[in-house]
Amino acid sequence: MPGAISLEGATAVVTGASRGIGRGIATVFSEAGANVVLFARTQRALDDLAASLAPERTVAVPGDVTSASDLERAISAAVDGFGRLDVFCHNAGIYPETVIEEIDLDEWHHVVDTNLTSTFLAVKACMPVMRRQDYGRIVLISSITGSRVGYPGLAAYSATKAGMSGFMRTAALELAPFHVTINSIEPGSIRTEGLGDLGADALASMIEHIPLGSMGEPDDIAYTAMFLASEAARFITGQTVVVDGGQTLPELPV
Repeated sequence: MPGAISLEGATAVVTGASRGIGRGIATVFSEAGANVVLFARTQRALDDLAASLAPERTVAVPGDVTSASDLERAISAAVDGFGRLDVFCHNAGIYPETVIEEIDLDEWHHVVDTNLTSTFLAVKACMPVMRRQDYGRIVLISSITGSRVGYPGLAAYSATKAGMSGFMRTAALELAPFHVTINSIEPGSIRTEGLGDLGADALASMIEHIPLGSMGEPDDIAYTAMFLASEAARFITGQTVVVDGGQTLPELPV
């Protein structure tokens, strides 16, 4: 049976690693002993993060999650650099706020491609390596928005996150014969750079509706991801963990 939660010696790819939740996940994975391939669009941001981690266990790969070849390149960097791919954590995503009647088709496709199609491309890219290894852990970063609640202006984002949950459950069945698990995390309100533009009043209003009385931090998601990526979660697949401080619990606003 698995013992303490550890990623010592494992190799992980983290998308959207340059900031926010992705940066937190990459940092916690590295601190837990993993070799980490950092994947995001901006080389400079990746290099800055890589410099703060263990250099002998870190590789930065710039790329776009909507590109199958870029995702395959990140996986090749893991295999070529460290011999295998144990964990793929798919975190990258966008959330433009536009009401339905003002969403044009280009914006809709951009959100769907970045958030949902990229999930399909990432899992498909992982499969040959993980099947060959007869082992793997895939962790998707989803959201309470779409899967459990709605929010005005986030129809496209909500659709992609709800779609991610359905895709994950079927993928879990197809991956299970090869001892590959896939699970997702649904964060609530997490304190990241993206929320800084909302202002103090908006943030205070968000906190008022969280029963535990504070916003989450990227580490709250990162440590959940570390558990799902570890041997301690070997018998969990096709499941979702909500990490929201109780945000989705009240029948009426608290």
